[in-house]
Amino acid sequence: MTVENSELYSLDNSNNALYKDICRLVEEARNYVATTANTTMTLLYWRIGVRINNDLLDGQRAAYGKQIVSLLATKLQTQYGKRGFQERNIRRMMQFAQVFPDEQIVVSLIRQLSWTHFIALIPLKDDIQREFYALMCQSERWNVKTP
Repeated sequence: MTVENSELYSLDNSNNALYKDICRLVEEARNYVATTANTTMTLLYWRIGVRINNDLLDGQRAAYGKQIVSLLATKLQTQYGKRGFQERNIRRMMQFAQVFPDEQIVVSLIRQLSWTHFIALIPLKDDIQREFYALMCQSERWNVKTP
């Protein structure tokens, strides 16, 4: 092996084109996995909120619905772990479905917005303010800490 060949295969050389290309592939794959996981979970949370709002709390069962949500949260945590299924988060899912009742809009937004973005959008009472913030997050790639 010549000196030139040993430099080509040296992984210590950070200027190595092979190393850089593989790093790029790893980063692309990680970003894809993170984005896919986020979109899948966000749509799941929306569907859970819709299911609870439409089928359980259809305006007529509000008093007993509160107990059902609490029980549902406990059972989901037992089945799937505490992360994401606390009663507070289940209620956020319900609010999410109320604030964004159109699935097509949700599907369009989740391509660029994370669940954390939606959590920030849910409390906004003004539809125009919510739409502006969502648009800016999409077009300017705002994170949730951007005012």
